[in-house]
Amino acid sequence: MAKPVTTFTCQECGATHKKWAGRCDACGAWNTIVEEAPLSQGPGRGLGAAKGKTVPLSALSTHEPPPPRAESGMTEFDRVLGGGLVPGSAILVGGDPGIGKSTLLLQAAAAFANRGQQAIYISGEEASAQVRMRAQRLGLAEAPVRLGAETALRDILTTLDAERPDIAIIDSIQTLWSDTVEAAPGSVSQVRASAHELVTFAKKRGVAVVIVGHVTKEGQIAGPRVVEHMVDTVLYFEGERGHQFRILRAVKNRFGPADEIGVFEMTGGGLAEVANPSALFLSERGQPSPGSAVFAGIEGTRPVLTEIQALVAPSTLASPRRTVVGLDSGRVSTILAVLEARCGIPFAGLDVFLNVAGGMRVQEPAADLAIAAALLSAREDSALPADCVTFGEISLSGALRPVAQAENRLKEAQKLGFSHAIIPASSKIEGSRDMRLDRIADLTSFVGEVFGAG
Repeated sequence: MAKPVTTFTCQECGATHKKWAGRCDACGAWNTIVEEAPLSQGPGRGLGAAKGKTVPLSALSTHEPPPPRAESGMTEFDRVLGGGLVPGSAILVGGDPGIGKSTLLLQAAAAFANRGQQAIYISGEEASAQVRMRAQRLGLAEAPVRLGAETALRDILTTLDAERPDIAIIDSIQTLWSDTVEAAPGSVSQVRASAHELVTFAKKRGVAVVIVGHVTKEGQIAGPRVVEHMVDTVLYFEGERGHQFRILRAVKNRFGPADEIGVFEMTGGGLAEVANPSALFLSERGQPSPGSAVFAGIEGTRPVLTEIQALVAPSTLASPRRTVVGLDSGRVSTILAVLEARCGIPFAGLDVFLNVAGGMRVQEPAADLAIAAALLSAREDSALPADCVTFGEISLSGALRPVAQAENRLKEAQKLGFSHAIIPASSKIEGSRDMRLDRIADLTSFVGEVFGAG
């Protein structure tokens, strides 16, 4: 049998190396490479002569009923899960420290328990007394949630196997340790082994397991990316410390639509659901001012209206600043280049600041036209009409390309009182609407019609 090979693994990104080094070549982090023994030795020469059992096969036409779902009563939480919690599913929840992950999951556990589901909350970061204090502050002290504080994976699985709850919440995966792995808690080996055991237990016992994961400085869930592939659903809890809004976003969901969002508001009594996020994001919008544009976007299956704010000012630096919050900085640089190359509007020597109001994060290309409108409005010191929304994708040639679900975007805008929309010329709108639609073919026409000749 071949001698087991010791590997050196980066604790920041999970990359493996043949020998130790002070700096990881994959992510550039210093002093993060740790020597680790392999999880399993495995056979030296294949599987041998022994045969396994035959796997049952079925046709694609085999009809199976949809999986049953347990609803918590928290509409926004159930929406992100795809309509409720599926028994035997594994869910990974990530977010910045202090963003409210434990608060959200404690409220969700209490909501499931109040509806007759047996819920167990295992905390590896806080003592039971601390979790009880949070429950009292949130008014959940009387909820029938079973609470435990443990980090040993073997003891946790033994307890869950004996109790057989409907839902188990593990907070967090970085604090667990398995006695079969010779590595510190939080290391790549421990996180991978703990996640594998929890997912296997969820599938075999039909228990829905919710796992909390820390995030890195880049905003990704810490540990190897294979953990995200193991689970059925990956949720990110987003938000800015200075804003009261929190976004629960599904980036992967085997039982529902991906990119679905749930909107919450942080209050003194915990997280409150926001039924109409568009009205909330636009609630602080005052009189029309230069540099402001309203974007009609789609998040998952729901339309959401957000305000994109821009500020353009003369720069005293050799390299002007480009500060972007809530948007893709690479996409913004591309739009600036298209405005200069195709429309003759330079931004050289100007500082550019862009922000999405309310702490929202917009990633879809349909926001290109709204970003360009906000930049041009700030540069020309000319405000867009207060009742105007816009959306559209900008190509490198300067043409405006249509986007999906234009009908739903306009319907949401009309519901909130907007009567004017600027959209790509080739957008397909079925039926007649009581809205003024300005169809624009390219970015040059947009600059000429909305802001004059530029």
